Amino acid sequence: MRKCSLVLTDGSRFTGDLIGAPLRASGELVFTTGMVGYSEAITDPSYFGQILCFTYPLIGNYGIPNPPKDLSLPIPRGFESIKPQAAAVILTIDSPEAFHWNSFHTLDDWLKEHGVPGIIGLDTRHLVHLIRSTPNILGRVEPDDEQGYRDYGPDLTPSHPTAFFDPGMNNIVSEVSTKERVVLGEGSTRVAVIDCGVKWNIIRQFLEHDCQVELIPWDTDLNTVDCDMWLISNGPGDPTRTGDLRQRVAELFEQDKPILGICLGHQILSLAAGATTRRMAYGHRSHNQPVYQVGTRKGFITSQNHGYVVEDNSLPDDWEVWFRNVNDDTIEGIRHKSKPFKSIQFHPEASGGPRDTAWIFENILAEVKK
Repeated sequence: MRKCSLVLTDGSRFTGDLIGAPLRASGELVFTTGMVGYSEAITDPSYFGQILCFTYPLIGNYGIPNPPKDLSLPIPRGFESIKPQAAAVILTIDSPEAFHWNSFHTLDDWLKEHGVPGIIGLDTRHLVHLIRSTPNILGRVEPDDEQGYRDYGPDLTPSHPTAFFDPGMNNIVSEVSTKERVVLGEGSTRVAVIDCGVKWNIIRQFLEHDCQVELIPWDTDLNTVDCDMWLISNGPGDPTRTGDLRQRVAELFEQDKPILGICLGHQILSLAAGATTRRMAYGHRSHNQPVYQVGTRKGFITSQNHGYVVEDNSLPDDWEVWFRNVNDDTIEGIRHKSKPFKSIQFHPEASGGPRDTAWIFENILAEVKK
């Protein structure tokens, strides 16, 4: 088996075995503790430009479903976008055989097909300790006899073999956003999704609630969109590196139409409101993040994947904190005190993960009908 090394910005080097494509890749090293949903995680656009380390050992054991060819109805399950988005993956062990009724490919074959490298045989527990003790550590995956570079797009693929790619230093939303406007469904409520890298299950949730979804590129002139409510989607990178999107979202406040932001969309809505954001040391990436609704005794287990957070005490007076994280008390949601504008840092659509907060879709759609 071909050897493959992980080189970190602190000088550490770890060598394991290659799975996937024999390509060099670089990105921010992050970890997730999710026990299921690895195909959903790898295709989640929020992981664009990140080397994803899985802490759970049984990854790949139920294979990969039949990959989709495009975003069409019914939206296929098992994927959150058309292709793998993570820069590379790191596993404890590989599962060369998969036994599941819906398995069409092994993880290794699927990664090869899409030009994504991976490493097996590393001590993922040690890597997690490194990530937690070294804020925003970057890594580089270097296979023996490599055959090129992982493709991030013409403007982002590192040109030098020893370069480290930092997704937080680039506007990467343009790489994961739709390139054209797409209408899905024929429901009674028209939802405009500002696509910063939307997960497919968010679209599916709206379709299941009798909505028509229009997916629009992140840089669309929002004055050309006719809708009943706005959704600012999840996505990768630094919310302050999204061009003039926050200014265009701020202009939506004049319409008084309901707005929901999710993950990156939560951060962008917060910036539009006048708040500030900061980069976290290692983020929240798991299926078991506990949050509580401020002012109540209600708690929820949530799926999360983010590396930035809205700063405390930066919200204007006409906004309030809606949710907080139980573990570190960071802001997990905000809402306007009098208008139908709200956002959440976690993923109510999950996929994978718990569905404790799926009621939020019903909550925002109820605002449309008022």
